[in-house]
Amino acid sequence: MPKVTILLADGFEELEAVAIIDVLRRADIEIVSAGLKEGPVSSARNIKMIPDTTIDKINADDFDMVVLPGGLPGADNLNADERVKALIKDFSSKGKVTGAICAAPYVLANAGVLDGKRATAYPSFKDKLGSALYEERTVVEDGNVMTSRGPGTAICFGLAIVERFAGKEKAQQVKDGMLVSQDCD
Repeated sequence: MPKVTILLADGFEELEAVAIIDVLRRADIEIVSAGLKEGPVSSARNIKMIPDTTIDKINADDFDMVVLPGGLPGADNLNADERVKALIKDFSSKGKVTGAICAAPYVLANAGVLDGKRATAYPSFKDKLGSALYEERTVVEDGNVMTSRGPGTAICFGLAIVERFAGKEKAQQVKDGMLVSQDCD
């Protein structure tokens, strides 16, 4: 069974984190939320989430993908934490998938995994992606990097992750079961 971790920092965008967790769990993909510290993490709108574990207990060898939700100051808090960048680099060097949505793709850029890759992000962050080739699409996949644009694209991003790890049929089953009517292309 595929296994994904999602990193939560204070100020994360709750729709992006919860939608991705929900969609992946509906597809029977194991997803482990990891905080930057012990205890509850506060979202951008002060909703408290209790992560499954902490970043210090996450090992890239145990997972297929790491996902970063956006939101501010969540993305900035992820970017300021050297453990996050080290983990992203470790995933990338092992050929594992790195993913980010909204503002968080700039964290991938600062970790060096977007160099020369096609990517997307929240529009006001498109100039913070380093040498990435910005595309204004819902989800952009380039090799082992997956990016998406924001809260309104979180379900589609989750479905793209499901398709990558569990196949198109499973992604369609989850989409149909959730009554998602939007086209995710």
